[in-house]
Amino acid sequence: MPNLGWPELLLIAVVVLVLFGTKKMPDAARSLGRSLRIFKSETKGLVNDDKDDVPAQPQAAPAQEIPAPKADGTTISGVPVSPDQVNRTS
Repeated sequence: MPNLGWPELLLIAVVVLVLFGTKKMPDAARSLGRSLRIFKSETKGLVNDDKDDVPAQPQAAPAQEIPAPKADGTTISGVPVSPDQVNRTS
């Protein structure tokens, strides 16, 4: 693999600038910066999650049974329906 010196790196930079244009370069740098910030915050969040001791979850109370609303011909579970639909579902 050849060694890259300053002249070669400068030539690569000029080619990249010509290919992508000066108008797109600031947008690309801005999106790269945003991506790096998001990545940094997410990795910091993962590290903090490992350090935090999560307390034990309390036992959940058994689910209470909720009675179904009666079909009076106007709504079933809050959804307006016609009377013939009420007769089909009952």
